[in-house]
Amino acid sequence: MASLIKCPGCGKEFPLEDALTDELNEILENQKNEFRQQMHQYKIKKDAELKEKEIAFQKQQEAWEKSYQQKLQESLKEDRLKQAAEIKADFENQLILLQNVSKENEKKLQEARKKEFELMQEAETLRQKDRERELEVKKMVMLENEKVRQQCLEDEIKRSLEKEAEHKLKERELEKQLNDQKKLVEEMQRKSEQGSMQLQGEVQELLLEEILNAAFPFDLINEVAKGNRGADCIQTVRNSLGQEAGKIIYESKRTKEFSLEWIEKLKMDMRTLGADIAVIVTKAFPKDMSSFGEKNGVYICSFSEVNGVALLLRNALLKIAETRKSSENKGDKMVMLYDYLTSNEFSEQWKAIREGFMLLKLGIQKERVAMEKIWKMREKQLDKVLLNAAHIKGAVEGIAGADAIDLNLNNEDDFPLLEE
Repeated sequence: MASLIKCPGCGKEFPLEDALTDELNEILENQKNEFRQQMHQYKIKKDAELKEKEIAFQKQQEAWEKSYQQKLQESLKEDRLKQAAEIKADFENQLILLQNVSKENEKKLQEARKKEFELMQEAETLRQKDRERELEVKKMVMLENEKVRQQCLEDEIKRSLEKEAEHKLKERELEKQLNDQKKLVEEMQRKSEQGSMQLQGEVQELLLEEILNAAFPFDLINEVAKGNRGADCIQTVRNSLGQEAGKIIYESKRTKEFSLEWIEKLKMDMRTLGADIAVIVTKAFPKDMSSFGEKNGVYICSFSEVNGVALLLRNALLKIAETRKSSENKGDKMVMLYDYLTSNEFSEQWKAIREGFMLLKLGIQKERVAMEKIWKMREKQLDKVLLNAAHIKGAVEGIAGADAIDLNLNNEDDFPLLEE
């Protein structure tokens, strides 16, 4: 419990500890103020003493010089050589003493500067080490990033290989299923072909007529009646004006082996009917043929090729007919062509074509000049970019090394689309 004391002046009671604390604080504050004043006075005193010593030294130096002059004059009178030597020795001793003090002060200054320089070098060394550690950390981070990227790339390649293997397995499964289906279809076809060969032939003939009618609506497709001698189907080729250009006869066969007698028989039918071309549509080819071709003046093709073969032969007949027709009245046509080429109409039309050509040519030349100007300006800008990039690259490689950072702008491997 705190002890209470009573003020003799006002009679107020207060704790003894508060009174002692306030008194101690006041004593300490007074001592601090006295110490500050003493230090201030001591500093003033020392500054004054130093100034007095400097003044006394200057006065002493002046007195020495004056005394030296006086003694020198007296020694000249009494004993010039002896007194001059003594005074000179005394002065030289004083001068050496002053020089030694000056040298000592200069030496201390040099030592202080040397220590300061060493401290600066140590600070620069520490900064350089910090920069090197920072570069090492950056390099380690880049290496870790490269490892992560490489690992991701390897994982992606692995996943791609797994997906490709899975895809190949699925392809093999689909191929096996398809082969099984083909075998099943072939078996069904073989069984179906065991039926009536005559019925199969009639069906192919009807289908051939339907294909020709659908592909060439301007032509006449006539069926040869059953039991009559001749081909199975006759195609009368007509142009867009309905003019006849020639005839093509078709013989349809659906047997497993090809017979050369079909060719001679169809050639006889072609001469009898006055046809221009004969075609055999067959499932089996001669031994020296595997697809569409010509043998002994007769064209041979499969049922799947008949549409293209018919179109090709039909166009050939139309071209021949057109050539025959154009050869008629050739002299009159030459006169008409000459009159047209020498007429004012042809001259004006050709002049318009030439004017249009010249305008296009001038426009292209202007665009070329403008583009050459733009390209030259972009080349200058590109040279400027490359020059500054080379400066930056040299500075970075000088600090971090050539392998630290890739600053190459001409790496075309990163832009494969530029080569296409």
